[in-house]
Amino acid sequence: MAEYLPNPEGWVRDQVELYEGSGGKEGVGLRDTGLPCIIVTHKGSKTGGVRKVPLMRVKDGDSYVLVASKGGAEKNPVWVYNLRANPDVEIRDETTVKKMMVREVFDDAGRARLWELAVAAFPNYAEYQDRTDRKIPLFVAE
Repeated sequence: MAEYLPNPEGWVRDQVELYEGSGGKEGVGLRDTGLPCIIVTHKGSKTGGVRKVPLMRVKDGDSYVLVASKGGAEKNPVWVYNLRANPDVEIRDETTVKKMMVREVFDDAGRARLWELAVAAFPNYAEYQDRTDRKIPLFVAE
């Protein structure tokens, strides 16, 4: 098993520790929003270490939509490159933990449908897309 490398961002590290330390009973609302989140455990593309990131919970049936918004920043979050290199992930949704595989969604119709689900779950995503020139990557964990 690879070594867990906690995120250098304090709020990310704290959210993951609270969420996982409570077995998914605490810290299940993302940061200041209080909206439901999941923890995505994945492998670092450069380090090979275990990485964990809290993301807004966006469901599509039994699948999860992972939105790489980074608040509308000009660059993708690092986890995008990790998932592109290593699509095997573990998703913790409160007390449920599942091994899943991610795929990035590129086709326009698929993206439009998933983007609608994402914005319905967290309306700020629309504002984030307006803030940046990059097309915010979307992944589906199945």
